[in-house]
Amino acid sequence: MFATLVRKSFALKTIVAISLLCLAAGAVKAESPLFQNLKSDAFDTIDDYRQPGKWLVVMIWAHDCEICEREVDDYQRFHQRHHGDDALVLGITLDGEERKPQALEFMQRHELEFDNLIGEPEVVAGYYQLTTGSRWVGTPSFLIFAPDGELKAKQAGAVEVEIVENFITANSQNQ
Repeated sequence: MFATLVRKSFALKTIVAISLLCLAAGAVKAESPLFQNLKSDAFDTIDDYRQPGKWLVVMIWAHDCEICEREVDDYQRFHQRHHGDDALVLGITLDGEERKPQALEFMQRHELEFDNLIGEPEVVAGYYQLTTGSRWVGTPSFLIFAPDGELKAKQAGAVEVEIVENFITANSQNQ
């Protein structure tokens, strides 16, 4: 068992290092970094979660973020209302391998049904900066991608779900 954990840890650190080098070199598209899927041992990109005709709301969170703690239940309800129709939520925690148990406990405590990925803090921050062109501030942070995959909105800090719903409604006519 220990040998398996060491191999997984080494593999994760290798992927993180490669992702950081690619980000630093500008050699990859913004959606290319790999994040570990918290439901499996797979490594996925944001693109793996896009669905035709649906908006993708990405919530970047951390297990010890008080605002994330307050907002995540609203985004869970948003996901339940919209995932069959026009929008999905995807969580990305920057807790990294070291704090993975706390991230999993956060997800269980909030009974999150939407998919969640985990990345090392530097990779998640680098992805945010590369994707938005803005400096990483912290959690929570939100990215809203149109059904065609184009980034339409970004926000560092709390965002009420009603604002996201109104934004999607107002911008869906253009899609």
